[in-house]
Order: sequence, then C-alpha cells, then structure tokens
Amino acid sequence: MEDQQERKPQNMTRRHILRNTLLTTVGLGATGAGTIYYSKKIEPAWVEVTYHYLHLPRMTPAFHNYRLVQLSDFHTDDTWMTAERLANVVSMTNALKPDLVVITGDFVTDYLDSSEDTLKELGKLKAPDGVLATLGNHDHPAGAEFIRYCLRTNNIHELKNATHTLKRGNDLLHIVGLDDLWPSNRGTPASIWSHQPLLADLTASLPAEGAAILLVHEPDFADVTAQSGRYGLQLSGHSHGGQVRIPFHGALALPPLCEKYPCGLYQLGTMWQYTNRGLGMVKPQVRLNCRPEIAVFQLLSR
Repeated sequence: MEDQQERKPQNMTRRHILRNTLLTTVGLGATGAGTIYYSKKIEPAWVEVTYHYLHLPRMTPAFHNYRLVQLSDFHTDDTWMTAERLANVVSMTNALKPDLVVITGDFVTDYLDSSEDTLKELGKLKAPDGVLATLGNHDHPAGAEFIRYCLRTNNIHELKNATHTLKRGNDLLHIVGLDDLWPSNRGTPASIWSHQPLLADLTASLPAEGAAILLVHEPDFADVTAQSGRYGLQLSGHSHGGQVRIPFHGALALPPLCEKYPCGLYQLGTMWQYTNRGLGMVKPQVRLNCRPEIAVFQLLSR
C-alpha cells in the first residue's frame, strides 16, 4: 500500500510541473545520458499490470471474484500515445479477461484531427459487462461533446453523474460516475466539497442492497466519498503518479486535486481509494520510477 503519509509536494500549476519535471530529468541526465533515454523511451512503454484483491462492504456472493480492470489517462496524441500504442494497451487489457472495464478520464491531451481514429482502438475492448467511463480535465477543453461522440461510437458508456447497476439474479453491484471536477483545466479548481450535494443526490438514489463503486477523475474527492459511508471503492486517475518520482520524496510535483492521494491504494475507514498512474503522459513526456499502469481489481465478498 502506498504510504498515506507521503511527503506532500508543492501545490503547483501544470506549467510548474512541466518545468520541474524537465529540470529534474535534465539533471539526472547529466549523470548519464542513459537516464534521460530511459525516462523518455523505456519506462513510458513499460506498462505494469497491478493486481488488487479487495473485500467491499455489501459485496454479495454472486459477485465474488468479480474482475474489474481500470484504465486511465491515455492522453492520446501524435507523439506518444498513438493508435499503435493504444492498440497494445487494448490487447493487454483483453488478455486479462475482465468482467468489466472502467476508464477514469483524460482520453486526450488536446483536440487533434487524428483523435477520432486513435480512439477507435478502444472499440476493440472486450468485457462481458462492457466498458464504462468518466471524463477528465483535459477532455473538456479538448471538446467534451467530441469525446462523448468518440465514446458512443466505440460502445463505451459514459457515466455523466449517473449510475450503472449490474445484476446477477437479485444481487446488485452499482457503478456510479461523476463528470470531471475541474473541467476548465485552468486556475484554482473549486473545493471538492462543493460537489458533495451532487454525490449526495446520486447516493440517495442507490438501493440499500449491493456494493457501490465511484468513478471520478480527481482522487482527492475520496474524502467526500468516504464521508458518505456508502461506497466501498473509489477509482481515480489524474495524477499520473507524478510521472517522475524521487526516492524518499515521492512525486516531484502534482496538479490540483490529487495531492492527498497521488498514487496507489489508500484506506479511508471502510472505503478503498485507488489512484491509477495512467498510461499516457503530458509534456515533457517522461516517466521515472513511475511506470504506466493497468490496474486489475478482484472484488471479494465477505
């Protein structure tokens, strides 16, 4: 489990993140040209599959050993996350034989004419219970309706402040999704607590029976989710794990709304929070001690 007392990085803008990441990478490169090559070419392509076995409150025996695979932060572009690389991610995911695939936002970094063709690779994802998604902070400025069109045409069901309930006979498993909490992707985002009424409305509509999982791009919303007492798991992305992680320090810098739960698994009372490191990158497109990730959750009843 990721250390919940990890030293908190400075609260920086995206510009500061890019500047500091580049400076650190260049500094490390000064000790050996191999380091900068590794951080730009090797580690970003070295996808790690992580496995997590979690008991969820209200999980019924009918859903015991349910396999959920989380993907996040593709950041498709013309420089790194191309159609070819995304196709490889899809192939890796299908090989894991998920019951359900969820995607927690940032399908793109910016709008590109090529985005539609690249995202078509996601239409090849295979899971008996389908593919669910929420949008991220980059998806809105790039054109939320365009991204939604790409999702619909590839059989991906967006949960825009909505609930999708899976059934096994009379047993239920609820997947709730929130739209992005920072859709402007600029300035200082609103407090996570300003979104509490929306979550309360969605939660009030849930039946008492069945485990509940929340999908939301920004991980620090977990404090709000946990306080509701209804969710057994929140799945998020957004941080990329920091892209560059320094030993004994953690992430070099992080964007807003992922400073408290930047990477990995956390426990908040009876709820688990998982922050996925994502698969793509923002500029300067380096990863160091922070491999891209596909997360597999084996959900267990008690």
